[in-house]
Amino acid sequence: MIRKHNSWIFIIAGAVFYALSLNSCRHDPVLGDDPITPVDTTDISNPIDSTDNPVDTSGTPCDPEVVYFELDVLPILRSNCAFGGCHDDNSAQDGVILTSYTSVINTADVEAFDLDGSDLYEVITDDDPDKRMPPPPNNPLTSQQINLISKWILQGAKNETCNPGAGGCDTTTVSFAEQVLPVINTNCFGCHNDDVPNAGISLSSYEKIKAVAEQGLLIGVISWAPGYDPMPLGAQSPLPQCTIDQIKSWVAAGAPNN
Repeated sequence: MIRKHNSWIFIIAGAVFYALSLNSCRHDPVLGDDPITPVDTTDISNPIDSTDNPVDTSGTPCDPEVVYFELDVLPILRSNCAFGGCHDDNSAQDGVILTSYTSVINTADVEAFDLDGSDLYEVITDDDPDKRMPPPPNNPLTSQQINLISKWILQGAKNETCNPGAGGCDTTTVSFAEQVLPVINTNCFGCHNDDVPNAGISLSSYEKIKAVAEQGLLIGVISWAPGYDPMPLGAQSPLPQCTIDQIKSWVAAGAPNN
């Protein structure tokens, strides 16, 4: 991400560009090298999951009106931009690294309270495919993802944190539309869609997500169970324990389309 008038211009020969794009975000999201310990997706006792990790109910509850960098923004960047060949620590295309709050602020030209002055916002909304991020054949960010990033910038591009499990974690009635799908779209969809189905897995529909859930793969990777590659890709820690427990509850209920 260079400065304003040259924002992230990709001038790469067609074949090379396409090859790099296909390699971006590539990983094996299912099985690691260790022997697999089956995940008990029916163990939904709150607040303990199948790995016996208690839910942390302390800290600051999340304000639905606030966009949190670690919870809302970083997962979008990590899933769609911060991988090999693009904007991880090693590749750092155009000097831009999108793997942490510090690296985003220092390299992505984010101007607090100012969308027009923020190159990050400019490139994710650019209509020119040669300038737009993520680049083709990767899908552009959804309007919901763009709105989250823009709202975060307009709120001051702060590094505020919260705990989704603060005060308790409700796993009794988990909705696919309200709780499961947003987690998938934010953390996984950039690498697992119909155009870029890494490891042959697409999470582009309810039916496809349900199939992965029923195989035990979804719980295995997000709970960092032995034998599974930990997801989200590049994350320094698992999803919040409350989020994991809610997804486990949904799977144990039969993964309904509710």
